[in-house]
Amino acid sequence: MGNTMKSIAIVIPNYNGMRYLPGCLDSLREQTDRDFEIIMIDNGSTDESVPYVRAHYPEVRIRAYHRNTGFCAAVNAGIRMSSTPYVLLLNNDIVCNREMVGELHRAIQSSDTLFSCCAKMISMQDPSVIDDAGDLYCALGWAFARGKGASRSLYCREENVFSCCAAAAIYRREILDRIGLFDEKHFAYLEDLDIGYRARIQGYKNRYIPSAIVYHAGSATSGSRHNAFKVRLSARNSLWILRKNMPAWQILLNAPLLAAGYMVKAAYFTKKHLGKAYLQGLAEGLRGMGQVQQAPGGRLGTYLKIQLELWKNCFLRIFEGVRERSENSA
Repeated sequence: MGNTMKSIAIVIPNYNGMRYLPGCLDSLREQTDRDFEIIMIDNGSTDESVPYVRAHYPEVRIRAYHRNTGFCAAVNAGIRMSSTPYVLLLNNDIVCNREMVGELHRAIQSSDTLFSCCAKMISMQDPSVIDDAGDLYCALGWAFARGKGASRSLYCREENVFSCCAAAAIYRREILDRIGLFDEKHFAYLEDLDIGYRARIQGYKNRYIPSAIVYHAGSATSGSRHNAFKVRLSARNSLWILRKNMPAWQILLNAPLLAAGYMVKAAYFTKKHLGKAYLQGLAEGLRGMGQVQQAPGGRLGTYLKIQLELWKNCFLRIFEGVRERSENSA
């Protein structure tokens, strides 16, 4: 790719992703916008990922760790290894369409108020449906992917979202320098919600770009949509997100809905035989509250605007749930 300074650093965290890397890296070689460098952070893979990429993709810069440092530490390492104005995070189980980088690059340059822009993620297993069309967060304490399982013909309009899924999203380095990188205490899960939330508090926006299309295998590292490891960490991190991003008055305001949300989740995961993992995660989250530092505060008007969005997103989550049930029963 030469020694010319690039505009974008594409950071790919990898842990035993050998089966997916050729598809991911080949799709990057086919991009129409070539204004990027690629950095792969390997978290102690034992499947020959590193020697394979070195042999077949010499353009990729690699940092290899001897252990799994977690998603957050890996992407932070990649961000620090680069000095580009923009950083594009990409999961190893993603295949990109040829315009993906260019569309995200165009979008984030369109306004200085944009912190991040995310791609339209299509399910690799079933390319007729959406995997993620931007992430939302609601007053029940739940984060959820818009449009998951809906027809890919939907969600075709660019619009602001609460946060971007870091599986395929571009970030503005200037704002990362102000609000801080991904919280490494999280290890993995909900770290993208947290960083997007922190940016929102400071008045920045996150935007969904449907013309940037990727295909996502999903749960390539953890192994399934729901497993004890993922459930435990997500439960723990959900409490830390509240502690970090909501002032005390806002937590009190949302307390009834939050309590209901956590009870519903506990019942749901108990039904899935993952109730113990969920409760363990909440216990870990409560024990670790003292180590969580509150994010720098924003203006009252910004908090109130976010609060209205949290209430609105409760109704959107209910609508998504009704749609999912109707499609599953059809």
